[in-house]
Order: sequence, then structure tokens, then C-alpha cells
Amino acid sequence: MKIIIKIFLLLGLLLTIVNAQEQINAMKVPGNVGKIGPESKAWFSTAYIDVILYPQTTNITLDDKESMLDEKAKRVRVKALHDGNNISFLIEWKDSTKNTPEGCCSKVGVDGFALQFPVVYNDVTKLPYINMGNKDRAVVVHLRKAAEEDYEPNGFQVLDKYYDTFQKPVKGHEKTDYSRVFIMEGFRSMTESKNDNDSSAMDMIYKNGVWKGTLSRPLKSEDLNLKNAAFPVSFITWDGNLSNSDSVEYLSSWIGVKLLAEQGGDELLDTLKSEATGDIYNGKNLAIENCAACHNFAESAMAPSHMAPNLSNVGGYSTAQYLMESITNPNAVVVTNYKPNIKLGFPWYNLDEDGNLKSTMPSYEWLDEKSREDLIAYLKTLKVE
Repeated sequence: MKIIIKIFLLLGLLLTIVNAQEQINAMKVPGNVGKIGPESKAWFSTAYIDVILYPQTTNITLDDKESMLDEKAKRVRVKALHDGNNISFLIEWKDSTKNTPEGCCSKVGVDGFALQFPVVYNDVTKLPYINMGNKDRAVVVHLRKAAEEDYEPNGFQVLDKYYDTFQKPVKGHEKTDYSRVFIMEGFRSMTESKNDNDSSAMDMIYKNGVWKGTLSRPLKSEDLNLKNAAFPVSFITWDGNLSNSDSVEYLSSWIGVKLLAEQGGDELLDTLKSEATGDIYNGKNLAIENCAACHNFAESAMAPSHMAPNLSNVGGYSTAQYLMESITNPNAVVVTNYKPNIKLGFPWYNLDEDGNLKSTMPSYEWLDEKSREDLIAYLKTLKVE
């Protein structure tokens, strides 16, 4: 009896250690995890870790609900398994309402989730912009919506007067789940990846107020190579019940994934887990002095709305390295507002003679090293509860 109790205590301690880690450990298991779903028994072999997702505020547009800024962070639970050739993720999150489209071409908000991977990640200090990548820093995005795709001739949207007729199944074209893979290098750069779409699998189920979603894919494909012992991933969920211009989007920062039983990747994992170490109080003063004229954030709302990206949650879904690059070299990653023609007086970027995006934000490389570190330490605190 004492032996059994010790075993349970040891298991409890191990689960506590795994859950306390700031990285995702993908356990290596026998067999093939290339197509496992949310209810597979294979998931019993590993423990969840908590990941925090923050509501997207960087690209808020004029027709978005202002209540989006009042949304709280979302806690999700994540597991990962690999077999040496494939990897599978399980993400679970609470949602009091199940939101799926109602009929053809519904404009109702839809629940969903996505996983995002940088195509190149050998330099962790220069990872792509979270959510859509940026020029020369592509991301592969696996997207799954709680919706079905209908066959639409030639891809045209169905006009209102034909909705009822179009609802009838087209012979030879059955409905399929909405699951796609994209390669992105910035806003409006979505290119569907046929290679990864054919070799990956996504699924999602809703039970008792909880969504569970899975992604299974090869570790190495034509578009993405994750067979490197460790790599970054970002998680995204959508809540269709909080619909604005689309559904409200929650996203994590880049999180390290360790392929257990594989050697290496420590430097990448350590860099992703590293925290800013500057003086937060001095950083706050620097932010108000240098950033508040254009950006709105928790301690300051003096800038005209939409003059520049809202920084209310930038510390939640941005790494310290990304923030440092943003203030010293704003042209490295240019965040484009979704509808730049709405506020003509506040362009977030200009085009040079070669058509390249140039941020309207000046560089703050002139700040001394300590001031930059203090500013980053403060920016990392900008995230809702």
C-alpha cells in the first residue's frame, strides 16, 4: 500500500513539474500520431500545460467594438506528442457558447483555432510578427473553424436571391470541414499551402462548455521543417460570440516546443523563456515620454484613436526580443493597419521608391542600453489579467 501511495505522490509531483514549465514538452510515443483526434487515448500518456492567450489589440480598426479592449486573457491547456516523424497538438479551452455559422454564407461569428509556426527560426531574436508573419519572415498557419465548407462554383459568393436554392446539396459535392493551411508574409499575403494541407489533419469538438482541437502534421514537409529538437509555436483561438469585424481573436506569444528524446534546442528554448530585466518604473516614464503621443496603452490614452497600433496587450503576445527590435529598427517588421484608407491622416507606413514598406515610427536606437532594457521591461507588463 505504501508503494502505491509513493507512486501516486511521485506522479503528482511529475505532473506539477510539467505544468510549471514554460515550454511545451512533446513526448515521444510509439506508433503513428499523424492523424490522432481530440478523443484519442494517446493523450492520456502526457500532461497539460497552461498557455495564456491575449485579445488582439494591435490592429483594432474603426468598426471593431471598443469592448474588445476590455476583454480578459484566456487560459488554454495544451498537450503535444511526437513519433519521430509526426507531431500532434491538443488544445483545450473553455467557451460558454458554441458558435457555428447558420446556413450558407452566414455572417454569424464562428469559433475556431489556429497554430502558427515560423518557417525560419534559427535566430530567435528575429522571429516573425505574431499572427500573420511579415516580409521575408514567413509563417505557416494551420487554421480550423467550427464550420463547414460548401461547394461554390468558381469560388463566387452566392447572391441573396439564390441562397435558398444553393442550400440544397450539389450532386457530387458534399460539405467538408473548414480546415486549411496558409503561408503568410504579412497582412493580405495568405497563400494556401496545398502540400501541408494534404499531409496534416485538424479536428475540433465541443462538449460541456469546452472546445478541444487537434493538429497533426509531419515534422518535416516541403514548406516547414520542425525536425530540429526544438522550435517555436503560437496558439490562436476565436470566439464567435464576441464578433466585431470578425470574431474576437486571442493569441499567445512564441512558445518553445521541445521534442523529447531528441538532443539540442536548449539555446532556442532558453531565449524564448528569458524575461526582460530592466527597471519597470523608469520604463513606464520612458514610454509616456516617447510612445504615448502615437500609441495608446494601459497607462496612457492621450493619442488619437488608430494613430498607431494599440499596445494594451503587446507584452502578452510579443517576446522581449521582438519588442527590442521594434524600437531599434521599426522597418524590420512593419505592422499594417487593416484599413489604412479609413484614417488618411494617420498612415502607419509609407512606400519607398522600390515599393517596400517603411514604418512611420522613428527608431529609438539612440536610447542608451539601460533605457532600452527598462522600456522593454515595462512594455512586457502591458497585458490584461
